[in-house]
Amino acid sequence: MQNLSYVQLGGTLFIPASHKQLNSIVNEVKYKELRSLVIDFEDGLEESFLREAMEKLKSILSKVEAKTPFVFLRARDTSHLEKLMKLEGINNITGFVLAKFSLENAEKYLETLKDSKFYIMPSIEGEELFHQQKLLQLREKIITNKQKVVLVRFGLEDMLRQLGMRRECSESVFDLSAPSYVVGNFIATFKSVGFAISGGVYPCFKDKDGFQRDVKRDMREGLFSKTLIHPDQVSQINELYKVTQKEYDEALALIESQKVVFAQNGKMAEVPTMKRYSLEIILRAKEYGIRT
Repeated sequence: MQNLSYVQLGGTLFIPASHKQLNSIVNEVKYKELRSLVIDFEDGLEESFLREAMEKLKSILSKVEAKTPFVFLRARDTSHLEKLMKLEGINNITGFVLAKFSLENAEKYLETLKDSKFYIMPSIEGEELFHQQKLLQLREKIITNKQKVVLVRFGLEDMLRQLGMRRECSESVFDLSAPSYVVGNFIATFKSVGFAISGGVYPCFKDKDGFQRDVKRDMREGLFSKTLIHPDQVSQINELYKVTQKEYDEALALIESQKVVFAQNGKMAEVPTMKRYSLEIILRAKEYGIRT
């Protein structure tokens, strides 16, 4: 298994498995700045196109190389995952998004992938989002596979649907009381045991200013990587993931400090509590650069 950090994923472009240019996107690197992609057999694919999409995938798999963009597949369900696992060339991909990961299918998903090298991204989209005890039960199932989990995803649009809500392009999910509570609890539940969590989709793909606000708010709330639905969002998010010189210098000073606590630019820097955040800043600088 290659050593993959969630920071390396950048924004993750979701592409329907039936997409006409799927091969050029995956194997010819059509979008040069794209770092990770998901070939979607679930929400992004109508049932009538499934057979055709499977044939298209078979012709692509043998050409996939172990380099960026990192390629993930989003199976329709556990039985579809089993079929995907049997395809020739499947070991060339990076891993799987586990769609609608729930208490009903978690064990089957994880058992199917038990002896594999694949990275996984469980995507929690159902009623567990609203029930703390069920969310904790899912966390316990996921934590047994922690070395494979590059990050945990949540279904933002699924959550809003279940709440009977829809946000405007100008609104962050954190501006709305019920969604903010649900997502905040999700973040606390999984980040507190060391999992990274991706940001939810921003559906207004023509609103560049809104997208930038959304990504910045994600980062403030401890989220990294993001579901992308349009290729124009790729270069935008890579730019936003750059760090400032001040952020980098402070993070490096903290990591290299021989002291447990020290003064840094007029504020207290406590190494044990700030190390994890500082490491992410340094990784971001390495992957995306320092903003000039």
